Amino acid sequence: MLASDKTIAVVGLGITGLSSARYLTRKGASFCVMDSRENPPGLVELKALNPDVRLHVGGFRQDWLADADEIWLSPGIALDHPEILRWKGQKLIRGDVDVFAEEARAPIVAITGSNGKSTVTTLVGEMAAAAGVKVKVGGNLGTAVLDLLSDEAELYVVELSSFQLETTRQLNASAATILNLSQDHMDRYPDMLAYHRAKIRIFFGCRQAIMNKQDALAQGPLAEGVKVTWFTSDKPGHNEYGLLADGEQIWLAKGNQKLLDTAELKIKGAHNWLNALAALALAEAVSIPLAASQSALKAFKGLTHRCEWVAEKSGVTYFNDSKATNVGAALAALHGFSKAFSGRLFLIAGGQGKNQDFRTLHKAINQQVSGCILMGIDAEQIATGLVPAVRIARVAAMDEAVAAAAAMAQPGDVVLLSPACASLDMFQDYQARGESFRQAVEALC
Repeated sequence: MLASDKTIAVVGLGITGLSSARYLTRKGASFCVMDSRENPPGLVELKALNPDVRLHVGGFRQDWLADADEIWLSPGIALDHPEILRWKGQKLIRGDVDVFAEEARAPIVAITGSNGKSTVTTLVGEMAAAAGVKVKVGGNLGTAVLDLLSDEAELYVVELSSFQLETTRQLNASAATILNLSQDHMDRYPDMLAYHRAKIRIFFGCRQAIMNKQDALAQGPLAEGVKVTWFTSDKPGHNEYGLLADGEQIWLAKGNQKLLDTAELKIKGAHNWLNALAALALAEAVSIPLAASQSALKAFKGLTHRCEWVAEKSGVTYFNDSKATNVGAALAALHGFSKAFSGRLFLIAGGQGKNQDFRTLHKAINQQVSGCILMGIDAEQIATGLVPAVRIARVAAMDEAVAAAAAMAQPGDVVLLSPACASLDMFQDYQARGESFRQAVEALC
């Protein structure tokens, strides 16, 4: 718990810093706020919240850091930032998730991974709500964790990024999972091992780990006595969650027990079935009744910008997966759609590559995609690995991309926006990119 005589330096404003400021103000704590940006987001709100707070923008005040008892670091600032690294070993450097874990009195379900974490977080939250549980959902998705804290909460379901986990010492989740791990944020981490080390902190102090049986990188060392439940896209073993084939039907299953026919799900694709299995395992781990989980799954329509159905135009179906900001997310969508649809697949991709290795994406496109429409600063990194059988179109704007895809596709085909790249070279964020795609599709005759 926060000692009344401590001084906290909140480094980085934005959503997390502002949430930390609200928490510290409620506690009557002494704190200061600093940000390297001259006009960071949340500045107006902070001044309205606490007009007397010590605030510095345009850099980090080393004298304030020297005087602070703890440094609370926003996830956008790396631990190895030179002006922060100098205090390692001298100050307690932590993040809002670490503080949240200390104060939360209800069980925590914690979810991370390169892809699918927002879908699974939302699903588990809706499963809990369907069971009548007073649940708070947030973290990297939606509400910041310190704003979730409530005496009335019976369960917390939180999505966590690797950035947030870097400064989390002991999460103590009742159930935790790394859904999958693939190259992402390689502009922040020197290699996949460093990325993996950040992610596995989600298991620190957990009671039950839900693990992807087919992704070794998503598995981590556990303390003695931690229960493990596996999920897989293959036939499940005893007490495992997986997929059971029965003729043309594919079932979500636990062991030999059929839980739900995938035909009853509104979310499509094998990758979403895997997300559903992880959600079922997490829900069971915190005693959410199966009937409530099944009901929530059947009602779930998916999240905006995540393999979202947009429209059918002239017999061609368009899907918005703008949230696929890395290769792993695009691969999951490609594999999922290739199994779920019989028509040809046309892919719109490209943007900021974030120093990713595109070779696995090249292989998937060459095997599963009939045409690839490329845009953005790193489009050529994708184009160079494609075989001549894949039709390629290079465009400068989203409306051109959709028009090019529509010209290639025929009735029964699918057009998928799954960029495998960040969006900031052309758009404000992935949401703006997805909305641009939606508008371009809707404008088609």
